[in-house]
Amino acid sequence: QLNASDDRGIDIVRGPILSFASTRTIFKKGFKLVILDEADAMTQDAQNALRRVIEKFTENTRFCLICNYLSKIIPALQSRCTRFRFGPLTPELMVPRLQHVIQEEGVDVTEDGMKALVTLSSGDMRRALNILQSTSMAFGKVTEENVYTCTGHPLKSDIANILDWMLNQDFSTAYRKIMELKTLKGLALQDILTEIHLFVHRVDFPPSIRIQLLIKLADIEYRLAAGTNEKIQLSSLIAAFQVTRDLVVAEA
Repeated sequence: QLNASDDRGIDIVRGPILSFASTRTIFKKGFKLVILDEADAMTQDAQNALRRVIEKFTENTRFCLICNYLSKIIPALQSRCTRFRFGPLTPELMVPRLQHVIQEEGVDVTEDGMKALVTLSSGDMRRALNILQSTSMAFGKVTEENVYTCTGHPLKSDIANILDWMLNQDFSTAYRKIMELKTLKGLALQDILTEIHLFVHRVDFPPSIRIQLLIKLADIEYRLAAGTNEKIQLSSLIAAFQVTRDLVVAEA
């Protein structure tokens, strides 16, 4: 078994992997198994060399390639493998396992804390356990507020306030209040944007206005990903909501 932290250039494929695959098991029946974790980190040359090894020693060796991005594995290797895709876990699968860990470790978790764990981990069990552990160590009690604070994620109440300010206050007041909240809680505009997007779907805007607003949000997210100034993008976000508000008022 070789991990991404090991050297996995062409020399390793031609050396240890080749010598392991080419020797037969004398007394035991069955196959040898070569596991390459994070195989998408391998170089093109190494992958091409591996293709030849897989072809040659298919009688006595089986290869298991684990990767995050299928596009980084060369087509020649993909065609020689059977693909298994592992999707995110559902809450029904995560909750019993989390409860088992909580019981064994004796952690104090509230009902809303458990919901927050499942929501923030978005199907990643390892992330859920990490958040659980860090929240438990930092605060002792795992509540919704503590989980959100520990991960630096904006609270639902904070997002509701931000939305309220953007739609009901004038521009400069909304900007000042949001900046104060961002500084106080250490929030990233990217996280605020993601949460607000969910709220926009729930708020009852007229369809044409909602479409305009979502396009604007998508533009801001794209610009943030390109590494632009957060203050300017925050102004843009508030402006988008103020324009939406005026349009709603005009339609009414």
